[in-house]
Parts: sequence; structure tokens; C-alpha cells
Amino acid sequence: MDLSQFPRRRYTEFATPIEFLPNFTKALGGPKIWIKRDDMLGLAPGGNKTRKLEFLVGDALAKGADTLITCGAPQSNHCRITLSAALKEGLQCHFVIEERIPNSYSETASGNHFLFRLMGVNSITVVPAGTNMNDAMQAVADQLKAQGRAPYLIPGGGSNAIGGLGYVACAQELQQQLFEQAIRIDHLIVGSGSSGTHGGIVAGFVGNNIQIPITGIGVSRDPQDQEPLVYKEACAIAELLGGHFIIPRDKIVSIGGYWQPKYSIPNEKMVEAVQLLARTEGILLDPVYTGKIMAGLIDLSRKGHFKAGEHLLFLHTGGAPSLNAYESVLLSEASNEPTST
Repeated sequence: MDLSQFPRRRYTEFATPIEFLPNFTKALGGPKIWIKRDDMLGLAPGGNKTRKLEFLVGDALAKGADTLITCGAPQSNHCRITLSAALKEGLQCHFVIEERIPNSYSETASGNHFLFRLMGVNSITVVPAGTNMNDAMQAVADQLKAQGRAPYLIPGGGSNAIGGLGYVACAQELQQQLFEQAIRIDHLIVGSGSSGTHGGIVAGFVGNNIQIPITGIGVSRDPQDQEPLVYKEACAIAELLGGHFIIPRDKIVSIGGYWQPKYSIPNEKMVEAVQLLARTEGILLDPVYTGKIMAGLIDLSRKGHFKAGEHLLFLHTGGAPSLNAYESVLLSEASNEPTST
């Protein structure tokens, strides 16, 4: 697949590392765990949205935009990385923040919200849960157009066909790394939320004939609601690439149950997962996304869904800045030793 036909900005000048996790693997006592460090991608301070923004910002600049508008939750990693990209390109940046949990937005919050203020976001518009976010962003865009600006709207999570090209590029990068390093992987574990990362990596695997099964761990929905979104996203990416390959519906596999009670609300399995990886490998997960995804990997491994001796690759999509906003939760029941089985 030729990605050179699409405008692209490059924010990471290297392939993100693939690392084996020996201590975590020993503590888990099941499959062998590897990690792809997309938390080390460029833009402050890294994460999966960087790959999407390479293509989204490339498209925005090609269309003459001088302003980026995007949306997310109060601790949105996507908003933070979009702001970082805007600053690098000399663009204005405006957010529409959905207060998904009543009274969860605070102008003095730490974590990502602190970084919004530190990096100087141009404006934040807060709307209640259930708001049509595209309409809310368009309202901001209309105001800015009246002021003579040229805004470009980026959907939540950067999840559309253009943004999904970032994870087609990741699939190609991963394929080359596995070949060069002679690493065998039996399953890829990804987060499944706004669907851009999951849908993009599926499209990339299918289009490049990579036969590694992909399992998505839902961070906001269970499979009956999540999988249609991922399938739609993967098909849209395939169509954008010329429609030369078809996405089989059975390539879309997600597992739910690890994100409850609600999106961004902590649970015990997430706390254990964050503690365990931090205390065995010194690698930080976040409470909203990667902590719950890793909680799924841990629980499924313990239940025998993933077998001892299999090689699992965990796609680390970043998010560590939000840890500070959950400090009391992550340390409230902390033990001095990592959990093991």
C-alpha cells in the first residue's frame, strides 16, 4: 500500500521499540509478553494520536488551515497531542470538552488538563454529556471563520479514515521490525475506543497480508456496540486506500467487560495492572486506556484465553500524563510488592 499519496507531517523520526517484558511475564506466569512502545512517539509526550495527527495535520495544512479544532474528555490525550502538533506547526488550537461524568471538569485539574494550560490552548468550550460533538465543534469553527480564520475539524481521537492511515503506517513498521528482529508474535493486543487505532491496524494488517490475530480490549463499549464501529472505520480506510482489498468482518474481534463501571472511572483490575507493570518493568500505563487494556490482557491470560508459551504483543498507546489526576486511587490500596500468580 502506497501511503505517499497522502499529505503527511513526520513527528517521530524512528520506529518505536518492541521490547520483551521478562519480569512482567514471570509475574503473570502465562504467555510471554512483548510491548510496542507507541508511548514514545513524538509530540509531548507521545502516544498513539501522534501517528494519526501526522496525516490529519498534513491534510489540514494542504487545505490551508491555520487553526485546529478537536474534542475529547477532560483528561483527553488526543486533545493534548493535537495541541502539541498545532504549536509545532504555528497553528491555533481550540478544544470542545465533553463533561462525560457530571462535575468532572475542573479548571485547575492536574494531568493532561494542566498541560493544556501550560502549552496555552487558545480556548476550551465545555459541553455536557451526550452533546453532538461534531455540531459543537462546528459552532466553534463558525465563530472562528467570522473572525477570518481557517479552521480544520479533527474528530475525537483523530478517528476517521485519514487519521486511521497512521496505524496502517504502524502495521507496515511493525511488519518490518518483526522480520528484522526475528520476533514471532501470536497475538496483538490493542485498545479499542474511538476505533481509529484498532480499525487502522486491522486495515494495515489485511492490506499487508499480516496474519497475526488482533484482539481489541474495549475501553468504553462492549463488543456488540464496539465492533461495528471498528469495522466501519477499517472499511473506510480500505476505501480511502483505493478499495483494492476487502476487510473480512471476522478480523474485527473485541472483548468487553474491563472498562466498567464507566469510561474513565477506575476499577480494581486497572489499578492492579498499572501497579504491576510499573513495579516489574518501570513502564507507566494510564488509568483510562492502557491500564484497562492491560487489565484485560492479564485477566484473559489467567483464565487461559491466551496460553502459556504464546507470544503476545501489547500496543502501548501512551497516556501517562493523566496518572497524576488519579494519584489517590492508584496508591490507595497499593501494596509494596507487585502482584504475582
